[in-house]
Amino acid sequence: MIQSAYLKTNPNLYVFLPLLYTVWSDTVLTPSELTTLSGLINSQAWLTEDERNFLLAQLNPNTPPTADDLMAWREEIKKVKGQPGTKDSLVDLGIRLAGLYGNGSLGDTLQKARPSLEKIEATLGFISHEVVYNFQDVHETITSQQATQLNFEVEALTKLLDGDQADVIRKVKTIISDPEFQYIDPGDLHTYRTQVLKWCSYLAEQGYGLIAYPKAYGGKDDMKAYFTIMETLSYHDLSLVVKFGVQFGLWGMSVYFLGTEKHHKKYLKDIGTLALPGCFAMTETNHGSNVKGIETTATYNHGSKTFTIHTPNEYARKEYIGNAALHGQMATVFAKLIIDEKDYGVSAFVVPLRDKNGKLANGVTIEDCGRKMGLNGVDNGIIYFDNVVIPKENMLDRFAGVDEEGKFTSPIASDNRRFFTMLGTLVGGRIGIPRSGVAACKSGLTIAIRYGDQRRQFGPEGGSEVPILNYRTHQRRLMPKLATTYALHFALQHLTERFLNRTEEEMQEIEALAAGLKAFATWHTTDTLQECREACGGKGYLSENRIDALKNDTDIYTTFEGDNTVLMQLVAKSRLTEFRQEFSNMNVFTILNYVAEQAKTSLTEMNPLIVRKTDEDHLLDPEFQLNAFRYRERDILTSAARRLKRHIDEGMDSFDAFNVSQHHLVEVGIAYVERIILEQFQQAVEKTVDRGCRNVLKRLCDLFALYHMEEHKGWYLEQGYMEGVKTKAIRKLVNQLCWEIRQDAVPLVNAFNIPDSCLSAPIAVKG
Repeated sequence: MIQSAYLKTNPNLYVFLPLLYTVWSDTVLTPSELTTLSGLINSQAWLTEDERNFLLAQLNPNTPPTADDLMAWREEIKKVKGQPGTKDSLVDLGIRLAGLYGNGSLGDTLQKARPSLEKIEATLGFISHEVVYNFQDVHETITSQQATQLNFEVEALTKLLDGDQADVIRKVKTIISDPEFQYIDPGDLHTYRTQVLKWCSYLAEQGYGLIAYPKAYGGKDDMKAYFTIMETLSYHDLSLVVKFGVQFGLWGMSVYFLGTEKHHKKYLKDIGTLALPGCFAMTETNHGSNVKGIETTATYNHGSKTFTIHTPNEYARKEYIGNAALHGQMATVFAKLIIDEKDYGVSAFVVPLRDKNGKLANGVTIEDCGRKMGLNGVDNGIIYFDNVVIPKENMLDRFAGVDEEGKFTSPIASDNRRFFTMLGTLVGGRIGIPRSGVAACKSGLTIAIRYGDQRRQFGPEGGSEVPILNYRTHQRRLMPKLATTYALHFALQHLTERFLNRTEEEMQEIEALAAGLKAFATWHTTDTLQECREACGGKGYLSENRIDALKNDTDIYTTFEGDNTVLMQLVAKSRLTEFRQEFSNMNVFTILNYVAEQAKTSLTEMNPLIVRKTDEDHLLDPEFQLNAFRYRERDILTSAARRLKRHIDEGMDSFDAFNVSQHHLVEVGIAYVERIILEQFQQAVEKTVDRGCRNVLKRLCDLFALYHMEEHKGWYLEQGYMEGVKTKAIRKLVNQLCWEIRQDAVPLVNAFNIPDSCLSAPIAVKG
């Protein structure tokens, strides 16, 4: 290739070296590039014929430069590189290089030739200053300069998140960080299940199993601490969480809430200390969410004052029952109460399964569900009852019972109300599961965000590789998930407080809120962990980095405690009931007020100026954000009510009317839940005193609000609530907020304060 001897005698040809290096650097000189370059070189009048022939020879595809040639050329060109940030062109470099070897004698000639040289560069389509970065040691860009900052005190935010439960959280984190809680290989079912039972025993020894039960039975009457323990354990192993929840929550709480004093005295202490492992046997093969349709029977025998628990057919078996396959000795069994051949609906009974040595009780058959997608530390089983006889006192009779004459009794006359009151006492599961799911999100995001802050990939020409968390697409994947996780943290705290301080009048609303938040949060968990896995590339696929366990173990959360789609319809029906009651109780004045409020919304939020308003102050205004969520919630609810009424007025059966409107009803539930979440997040921001924490939470809250508006932009455009110019401005601001929050992302996940032993992820190096 280029002979140094010829160049030294013709130093003006050095001016072409940067151009030649650049066209050959991709190792292929295309025919069109060859033709263009040849024509342009031949047009250079200032070159001699010999020089032109020499340069054309350098363009021969049959004798391309070797890798060593290219490296040598690059080193030559680097001798005249400009300072970082300078906007040199290839021609600038070439003129300086020719001047270096021509001792400055070629300056005038080459300056006169500059226009024709620049024409060559322009014709080839190079972005000069971008190409020139190849020859500089440093190339800083806005993207490469972005980095983690510390704009708030991490400890202050941790304290805010933990609230009045900080002491409980600290103690549980200390226990699960102990060497006894070291992870084991989950591949061996027996070993894994045995270890999870052992972990539960350690927690019971510390008094955590009893903590929600009354003090009279060894507990602390602290339901709030129970939920906190469930959430904190979720940083460790989710099989442990479910085993803990089945034993002390579902089994123990069903005895506590559905039983009476005789049951409390007999069972609660042994349940809370794990002396009496048990199950919660509600779900049947043919009946999951439809508890009212279960087929297991409990037939009362007045002569012997006993109940006979029976599985009438194969599909009435109790399926997927936690603790059943190996460890459960008793179960709360939900069955239809039959007295004198009359069905009195679903009631609950304590039924023995096996003795302390593991021998099954007479009439009980149990099959192991075997390996599952996840949660393999929990021994799920299938239970059949073949005329199992239990004493009368084993009926959990708080809401229904049998008197001394063998007659049905209940403090609640209505069958429907009694059924829903009974299930309503068990709504705690719909608080524990989403809190556990959000904790799994916190773990996944901690791993993915810390990894993204350290993992470098690609980079600008001539510059170093850039942390992948600096890329906008990476930020778009993770920052909205982080914002929603924070939002759900505060919303679930609100739900917990409302549940613990409930009144009977509020119970229906709380049940609907719990159902909606459970569905929204666990859908979010599934989406977030998948995004975290992909954001970690192949590393996220390795079991050592924990995301696989988090994904597999939480996948069932969308089904636990009710299928999410069914739960959102339950929310919608609750909202429709409230909507109907609101209007049925209206007099002429309240109707006029409602119409006036709707008109006010049209004037203030849907006038031509507001629907096109795009300035940041407006889009970041909490009032605008909440009004947008409220409007969407109210409009979807109103249109669903109108739709159902139209179908029914036209003669359609109400069951069919609900069926054809199901997708609409799900949207009613989602809109309601999103409004509640935003409302609670905004209130949390307002209550935050620490300025640094308040500022970063406000940005997260803005991102949550605007991201979900962007998700629903089609709806807002259809309704005329926004115009295209506004939805575009929202998209732009979402991008900007993701960019800004990136610098706080590592401190934000550090504020979760998850023990390193629980993350157990080599890629989650603490930032």
